[in-house]
Amino acid sequence: MQPFNAKLVAAASGSTMTALTMTPFDVVKTRLQTQRPAPEPLFPRPPPNMCCRPGQLQCVRNMSSYARTLAGEEFVCVWENGVFKTERVNGFLDAIRHVVRAEGVRGLWKGAGTTLVIGVPSSTSYMLTYDHLLNVTLPPLLPSSLVPLTSGMLARTAISTIISPLELIRTNLQSTPISAETPHTLRSVLVSIGGLARSQGFASLWRGLGPTLWRDVPFSGIYWASYESCKKTFARFRAEGAWVAFVSGAVSGTSAALITSPLDVVKTRRQALVMSPADTHTSSLQLIKQILRTEGAPALFVGLTPRIAKIAPACGIMIACFEGIGKFLSRT
Repeated sequence: MQPFNAKLVAAASGSTMTALTMTPFDVVKTRLQTQRPAPEPLFPRPPPNMCCRPGQLQCVRNMSSYARTLAGEEFVCVWENGVFKTERVNGFLDAIRHVVRAEGVRGLWKGAGTTLVIGVPSSTSYMLTYDHLLNVTLPPLLPSSLVPLTSGMLARTAISTIISPLELIRTNLQSTPISAETPHTLRSVLVSIGGLARSQGFASLWRGLGPTLWRDVPFSGIYWASYESCKKTFARFRAEGAWVAFVSGAVSGTSAALITSPLDVVKTRRQALVMSPADTHTSSLQLIKQILRTEGAPALFVGLTPRIAKIAPACGIMIACFEGIGKFLSRT
Protein backbone atom coordinates (compact mmCIF):
# COMPACT_ATOMS: atom_id res chain seq x y z
CA MET A 1 0.00 0.00 0.00
CA GLN A 2 1.19 3.51 -0.78
CA PRO A 3 2.53 5.36 2.30
CA PHE A 4 -0.15 8.08 2.18
CA ASN A 5 -2.98 5.53 1.89
CA ALA A 6 -1.49 3.51 4.72
CA LYS A 7 -1.36 6.59 6.95
CA LEU A 8 -4.93 7.48 5.99
CA VAL A 9 -6.25 4.05 6.95
CA ALA A 10 -4.17 4.02 10.14
CA ALA A 11 -5.39 7.46 11.25
CA ALA A 12 -9.04 6.58 10.53
CA SER A 13 -8.73 3.28 12.42
CA GLY A 14 -7.14 4.95 15.43
CA SER A 15 -9.69 7.77 15.58
CA THR A 16 -12.63 5.34 15.26
CA MET A 17 -11.36 3.13 18.06
CA THR A 18 -10.64 6.16 20.24
CA ALA A 19 -14.08 7.68 19.67
CA LEU A 20 -15.91 4.45 20.53
CA THR A 21 -13.94 3.69 23.69
CA MET A 22 -13.48 7.19 25.12
CA THR A 23 -16.98 8.71 24.72
CA PRO A 24 -18.12 7.81 28.30
CA PHE A 25 -15.23 9.81 29.75
CA ASP A 26 -16.17 12.75 27.55
CA VAL A 27 -19.80 12.60 28.71
CA VAL A 28 -18.79 12.53 32.38
CA LYS A 29 -16.29 15.37 31.93
CA THR A 30 -18.89 17.54 30.20
CA ARG A 31 -21.50 16.88 32.90
CA LEU A 32 -19.05 17.77 35.67
CA GLN A 33 -17.84 20.94 34.00
CA THR A 34 -21.30 22.29 33.19
CA GLN A 35 -22.79 21.62 36.61
CA ARG A 36 -23.96 24.74 38.40
CA PRO A 37 -22.13 25.68 41.62
CA ALA A 38 -23.86 24.48 44.79
CA PRO A 39 -26.01 27.19 46.43
CA GLU A 40 -25.66 27.97 50.09
CA PRO A 41 -28.26 26.14 52.23
CA LEU A 42 -31.11 28.30 53.52
CA PHE A 43 -30.30 27.19 57.06
CA PRO A 44 -27.45 24.97 58.30
CA ARG A 45 -29.52 22.33 60.13
CA PRO A 46 -33.01 22.10 58.64
CA PRO A 47 -35.73 20.00 60.32
CA PRO A 48 -35.88 16.31 59.32
CA ASN A 49 -37.06 15.65 55.77
CA MET A 50 -37.39 19.38 55.11
CA CYS A 51 -36.30 20.84 51.79
CA CYS A 52 -33.70 23.52 52.38
CA ARG A 53 -34.86 25.77 49.56
CA PRO A 54 -37.02 28.92 49.89
CA GLY A 55 -40.70 28.18 50.36
CA GLN A 56 -41.80 29.53 46.98
CA LEU A 57 -39.67 26.96 45.15
CA GLN A 58 -40.72 23.37 44.79
CA CYS A 59 -38.51 20.75 46.45
CA VAL A 60 -37.62 18.38 43.63
CA ARG A 61 -36.18 14.97 44.41
CA ASN A 62 -34.97 12.04 42.36
CA MET A 63 -33.83 14.15 39.43
CA SER A 64 -33.74 12.39 36.09
CA SER A 65 -30.16 13.51 35.62
CA TYR A 66 -27.38 15.54 37.15
CA ALA A 67 -26.19 17.68 34.30
CA ARG A 68 -26.29 21.45 33.99
CA THR A 69 -29.69 22.80 35.09
CA LEU A 70 -31.29 25.97 33.82
CA ALA A 71 -33.75 26.44 36.70
CA GLY A 72 -32.74 26.90 40.31
CA GLU A 73 -35.67 24.88 41.62
CA GLU A 74 -34.23 21.72 40.08
CA PHE A 75 -31.50 21.66 42.70
CA VAL A 76 -32.20 19.31 45.58
CA CYS A 77 -30.89 19.44 49.12
CA VAL A 78 -32.68 17.50 51.82
CA TRP A 79 -31.92 16.74 55.47
CA GLU A 80 -33.04 13.15 55.81
CA ASN A 81 -32.42 10.69 58.64
CA GLY A 82 -29.64 12.84 60.04
CA VAL A 83 -27.79 13.07 56.73
CA PHE A 84 -27.54 16.20 54.58
CA LYS A 85 -28.03 15.05 51.00
CA THR A 86 -27.44 17.02 47.85
CA GLU A 87 -28.50 15.84 44.44
CA ARG A 88 -25.23 16.74 42.76
CA VAL A 89 -22.39 15.02 41.00
CA ASN A 90 -19.46 14.67 43.35
CA GLY A 91 -16.57 13.28 41.37
CA PHE A 92 -15.85 10.90 38.53
CA LEU A 93 -17.33 7.64 39.85
CA ASP A 94 -20.34 9.44 41.32
CA ALA A 95 -21.06 10.97 37.91
CA ILE A 96 -20.93 7.54 36.25
CA ARG A 97 -23.38 6.11 38.82
CA HIS A 98 -25.78 9.00 38.33
CA VAL A 99 -25.75 8.82 34.55
CA VAL A 100 -26.23 5.05 34.54
CA ARG A 101 -29.04 5.22 37.13
CA ALA A 102 -30.87 8.01 35.32
CA GLU A 103 -30.25 7.16 31.66
CA GLY A 104 -28.92 3.62 31.63
CA VAL A 105 -25.57 2.41 30.37
CA ARG A 106 -26.40 3.81 26.94
CA GLY A 107 -26.37 7.28 28.49
CA LEU A 108 -22.58 7.01 28.82
CA TRP A 109 -22.33 6.82 25.03
CA LYS A 110 -24.59 9.81 24.45
CA GLY A 111 -23.28 11.72 21.47
CA ALA A 112 -21.16 8.79 20.28
CA GLY A 113 -22.60 9.06 16.77
CA THR A 114 -21.81 12.77 16.67
CA THR A 115 -18.37 12.02 18.11
CA LEU A 116 -17.71 9.61 15.24
CA VAL A 117 -18.94 12.14 12.69
CA ILE A 118 -16.65 14.76 14.24
CA GLY A 119 -13.78 12.63 15.47
CA VAL A 120 -12.95 10.33 12.59
CA PRO A 121 -12.63 12.97 9.83
CA SER A 122 -11.10 15.61 12.11
CA SER A 123 -8.58 13.29 13.79
CA THR A 124 -7.63 11.74 10.47
CA SER A 125 -7.15 15.16 8.87
CA TYR A 126 -5.26 16.38 11.93
CA MET A 127 -2.83 13.46 11.93
CA LEU A 128 -2.15 13.71 8.21
CA THR A 129 -1.71 17.49 8.40
CA TYR A 130 0.70 17.16 11.32
CA ASP A 131 2.64 14.40 9.57
CA HIS A 132 3.01 16.49 6.41
CA LEU A 133 4.09 19.60 8.30
CA LEU A 134 6.52 17.57 10.40
CA ASN A 135 8.21 15.71 7.58
CA VAL A 136 7.83 17.92 4.51
CA THR A 137 6.84 21.54 5.02
CA LEU A 138 8.57 22.82 8.16
CA PRO A 139 11.98 21.06 8.38
CA PRO A 140 13.58 23.40 5.77
CA LEU A 141 12.11 26.45 7.54
CA LEU A 142 12.68 25.90 11.25
CA PRO A 143 15.24 24.43 13.67
CA SER A 144 14.56 20.74 14.24
CA SER A 145 13.71 21.32 17.93
CA LEU A 146 10.80 23.59 16.99
CA VAL A 147 9.34 21.52 14.17
CA PRO A 148 7.11 19.16 16.28
CA LEU A 149 5.81 22.03 18.45
CA THR A 150 4.98 24.26 15.48
CA SER A 151 3.55 21.42 13.39
CA GLY A 152 1.16 20.43 16.17
CA MET A 153 -0.01 24.00 16.77
CA LEU A 154 -0.60 24.77 13.09
CA ALA A 155 -2.41 21.50 12.43
CA ARG A 156 -4.69 21.93 15.44
CA THR A 157 -5.51 25.56 14.57
CA ALA A 158 -6.67 24.60 11.09
CA ILE A 159 -8.73 21.56 12.09
CA SER A 160 -10.34 23.13 15.20
CA THR A 161 -11.51 26.11 13.17
CA ILE A 162 -13.15 23.89 10.57
CA ILE A 163 -15.00 21.60 13.02
CA SER A 164 -15.99 24.21 15.63
CA PRO A 165 -19.73 24.12 14.77
CA LEU A 166 -19.75 20.33 15.14
CA GLU A 167 -18.04 20.65 18.53
CA LEU A 168 -20.80 23.06 19.55
CA ILE A 169 -23.40 20.43 18.67
CA ARG A 170 -21.61 17.67 20.56
CA THR A 171 -21.06 19.74 23.72
CA ASN A 172 -24.72 20.72 23.91
CA LEU A 173 -25.82 17.17 23.20
CA GLN A 174 -23.69 15.75 26.02
CA SER A 175 -24.22 18.52 28.58
CA THR A 176 -27.98 18.10 29.10
CA PRO A 177 -29.86 14.86 29.75
CA ILE A 178 -32.92 13.52 28.03
CA SER A 179 -36.17 14.25 29.89
CA ALA A 180 -39.88 14.38 29.07
CA GLU A 181 -39.82 18.17 28.92
CA THR A 182 -36.57 18.56 27.00
CA PRO A 183 -35.86 15.51 24.80
CA HIS A 184 -32.25 16.51 24.24
CA THR A 185 -31.65 14.42 21.16
CA LEU A 186 -29.45 15.17 18.18
CA ARG A 187 -32.52 16.34 16.26
CA SER A 188 -33.60 18.77 18.99
CA VAL A 189 -30.06 20.15 19.31
CA LEU A 190 -29.83 20.69 15.55
CA VAL A 191 -33.18 22.50 15.58
CA SER A 192 -32.02 24.72 18.46
CA ILE A 193 -28.70 25.51 16.82
CA GLY A 194 -30.48 26.21 13.52
CA GLY A 195 -32.64 28.74 15.35
CA LEU A 196 -29.51 30.22 16.92
CA ALA A 197 -27.93 30.70 13.49
CA ARG A 198 -31.08 32.37 12.15
CA SER A 199 -31.48 34.71 15.11
CA GLN A 200 -27.83 35.61 15.83
CA GLY A 201 -26.14 34.99 12.52
CA PHE A 202 -24.07 32.19 11.01
CA ALA A 203 -20.96 33.35 12.87
CA SER A 204 -22.59 32.36 16.19
CA LEU A 205 -21.90 28.72 15.31
CA TRP A 206 -18.23 29.47 15.93
CA ARG A 207 -18.88 30.77 19.43
CA GLY A 208 -16.46 29.01 21.72
CA LEU A 209 -13.80 28.81 18.99
CA GLY A 210 -11.58 31.25 20.89
CA PRO A 211 -11.39 29.16 24.09
CA THR A 212 -11.21 26.01 21.97
CA LEU A 213 -8.09 27.33 20.24
CA TRP A 214 -6.67 28.56 23.54
CA ARG A 215 -7.05 25.00 24.83
CA ASP A 216 -6.24 22.88 21.78
CA VAL A 217 -3.36 24.81 20.23
CA PRO A 218 -1.15 24.82 23.38
CA PHE A 219 -2.23 21.24 24.10
CA SER A 220 -1.22 20.12 20.62
CA GLY A 221 2.11 21.92 20.72
CA ILE A 222 2.99 20.58 24.19
CA TYR A 223 1.81 17.09 23.28
CA TRP A 224 3.82 16.69 20.09
CA ALA A 225 6.98 18.30 21.47
CA SER A 226 6.79 15.95 24.46
CA TYR A 227 5.91 12.95 22.28
CA GLU A 228 8.86 13.33 19.94
CA SER A 229 11.15 13.86 22.94
CA CYS A 230 9.85 10.66 24.61
CA LYS A 231 10.37 8.68 21.42
CA LYS A 232 13.97 9.89 21.17
CA THR A 233 14.56 8.86 24.78
CA PHE A 234 13.27 5.34 24.05
CA ALA A 235 15.36 5.22 20.88
CA ARG A 236 18.53 5.72 22.92
CA PHE A 237 17.75 2.37 24.54
CA ARG A 238 16.90 0.85 21.14
CA ALA A 239 13.24 0.54 22.05
CA GLU A 240 10.69 1.03 19.29
CA GLY A 241 7.33 -0.21 18.07
CA ALA A 242 3.66 0.40 18.80
CA TRP A 243 4.08 0.03 22.57
CA VAL A 244 6.68 2.84 22.60
CA ALA A 245 4.24 5.04 20.67
CA PHE A 246 1.45 4.17 23.13
CA VAL A 247 3.48 4.97 26.25
CA SER A 248 4.92 8.15 24.75
CA GLY A 249 1.47 9.29 23.65
CA ALA A 250 -0.15 8.55 27.01
CA VAL A 251 2.55 10.35 29.01
CA SER A 252 2.59 13.35 26.68
CA GLY A 253 -1.20 13.59 26.62
CA THR A 254 -1.39 13.53 30.41
CA SER A 255 1.15 16.32 30.75
CA ALA A 256 -0.61 18.50 28.18
CA ALA A 257 -4.01 17.85 29.79
CA LEU A 258 -2.80 18.98 33.21
CA ILE A 259 -1.45 22.25 31.85
CA THR A 260 -4.50 23.11 29.72
CA SER A 261 -7.29 21.94 32.07
CA PRO A 262 -8.55 25.47 33.00
CA LEU A 263 -8.87 26.30 29.31
CA ASP A 264 -10.89 23.11 28.78
CA VAL A 265 -13.36 24.16 31.51
CA VAL A 266 -13.82 27.59 29.92
CA LYS A 267 -14.34 26.07 26.48
CA THR A 268 -16.96 23.60 27.74
CA ARG A 269 -18.82 26.24 29.77
CA ARG A 270 -18.98 28.69 26.87
CA GLN A 271 -20.25 26.12 24.39
CA ALA A 272 -22.80 24.74 26.85
CA LEU A 273 -24.08 28.22 27.75
CA VAL A 274 -24.57 29.22 24.13
CA MET A 275 -27.96 27.47 24.10
CA SER A 276 -28.95 28.70 27.55
CA PRO A 277 -31.54 31.48 27.93
CA ALA A 278 -29.14 33.05 30.43
CA ASP A 279 -26.32 33.34 27.90
CA THR A 280 -24.96 36.89 27.89
CA HIS A 281 -22.07 36.44 25.40
CA THR A 282 -19.58 36.37 28.25
CA SER A 283 -15.97 36.52 27.08
CA SER A 284 -13.49 33.86 28.13
CA LEU A 285 -11.67 36.26 30.45
CA GLN A 286 -14.93 37.36 32.07
CA LEU A 287 -15.94 33.73 32.51
CA ILE A 288 -12.62 32.90 34.20
CA LYS A 289 -13.05 35.84 36.57
CA GLN A 290 -16.62 34.79 37.31
CA ILE A 291 -15.57 31.19 38.03
CA LEU A 292 -12.77 32.34 40.35
CA ARG A 293 -15.10 34.76 42.16
CA THR A 294 -18.09 32.43 42.60
CA GLU A 295 -16.56 28.95 42.68
CA GLY A 296 -12.87 29.35 43.45
CA ALA A 297 -9.73 28.19 41.66
CA PRO A 298 -10.49 24.44 42.05
CA ALA A 299 -13.47 24.88 39.70
CA LEU A 300 -11.01 25.49 36.86
CA PHE A 301 -9.82 21.89 37.26
CA VAL A 302 -13.27 20.28 37.47
CA GLY A 303 -13.46 17.21 35.24
CA LEU A 304 -9.68 16.76 35.26
CA THR A 305 -9.90 13.11 36.36
CA PRO A 306 -12.19 11.94 33.52
CA ARG A 307 -10.28 14.14 31.09
CA ILE A 308 -6.96 12.52 31.94
CA ALA A 309 -8.64 9.10 32.14
CA LYS A 310 -9.78 9.73 28.57
CA ILE A 311 -6.79 11.57 27.11
CA ALA A 312 -4.02 9.26 28.34
CA PRO A 313 -5.34 6.07 26.68
CA ALA A 314 -6.88 8.02 23.77
CA CYS A 315 -3.55 9.61 22.84
CA GLY A 316 -1.81 6.27 23.29
CA ILE A 317 -4.35 4.36 21.18
CA MET A 318 -4.42 7.00 18.45
CA ILE A 319 -0.68 7.32 17.95
CA ALA A 320 -0.03 3.59 18.40
CA CYS A 321 -2.59 2.81 15.68
CA PHE A 322 -1.24 5.54 13.43
CA GLU A 323 2.35 4.37 13.65
CA GLY A 324 1.75 0.62 14.08
CA ILE A 325 -0.95 0.13 11.43
CA GLY A 326 0.66 2.68 9.13
CA LYS A 327 4.03 0.90 9.15
CA PHE A 328 2.39 -2.52 8.76
CA LEU A 329 0.31 -1.45 5.76
CA SER A 330 3.27 0.36 4.20
CA ARG A 331 5.30 -2.85 4.32
CA THR A 332 2.46 -4.90 2.81
